[in-house]
Amino acid sequence: MTMTDNDRLLLNAYIDGELDPAHALEFERRLADNPALTDERRGIEALRGAMRERLPRETASPALRRRVAALARPQPFATGWRAGWASMAASVTVAFAAGSIATLVAIGPGPGPGSREPSPELLVGSHVRSLMASQTVDVASSDRHTVKPWFNGKLPQSPRVVDLTAQGFTLVGGRIDVIGLRPVPTLVYRIREHVISLTALPASLRGSATIPAIDGYNIVEWTDGPFTYWAVSDVAASDLEKFAKAFRAGEAEPQPG
Repeated sequence: MTMTDNDRLLLNAYIDGELDPAHALEFERRLADNPALTDERRGIEALRGAMRERLPRETASPALRRRVAALARPQPFATGWRAGWASMAASVTVAFAAGSIATLVAIGPGPGPGSREPSPELLVGSHVRSLMASQTVDVASSDRHTVKPWFNGKLPQSPRVVDLTAQGFTLVGGRIDVIGLRPVPTLVYRIREHVISLTALPASLRGSATIPAIDGYNIVEWTDGPFTYWAVSDVAASDLEKFAKAFRAGEAEPQPG
């Protein structure tokens, strides 16, 4: 049996202890049935062991410790989105410092601030991880007037939120993903039994004109205003195109005057 990029993502999450017990048990069954995946696990664990034995353990410098502590320290005078952004930046900094080298090798570098073409694999991986979580959203609501304000104060900008119930796409809620160390808003819709993750990246991070499916997950990308939207789902490509067309044409939540 062969391995997909998602298999490698899940393998590293399993080795890092990031899967909950139910999904860890399910992945162990996949390991037992896939010799190639088992060999990959042995290779990663052997690499980690060799690195622990042969490479000196680096410790954070006092200057770095002070910077991380300053980011994590509550800011009593910060208000609005600035406070939320500072808190998120601290979380991302600490998470990055604690990340494993094996995981970074497996998924490759993400799009940095100067990148103009984010990796579709990162967006698909983020979608897959949300499906493995106990729930796919941080705020669960079918009301766009609830979902859009939830992002305010957490991110510098919130995306359009469109009610597409009449077109067959139900709003499930929203969450914050981290793509290439950048916290970004993601809206979640559902059609039948299929989940659609709609991630809003800055418009400067454009994708390719045509994006092929990755491991059975279709991707549609377009730019609207300050955002480039990336829709990811295992729903049929025609349905995902229909969703993208309906979202672009839909009426967004009115902005306060």
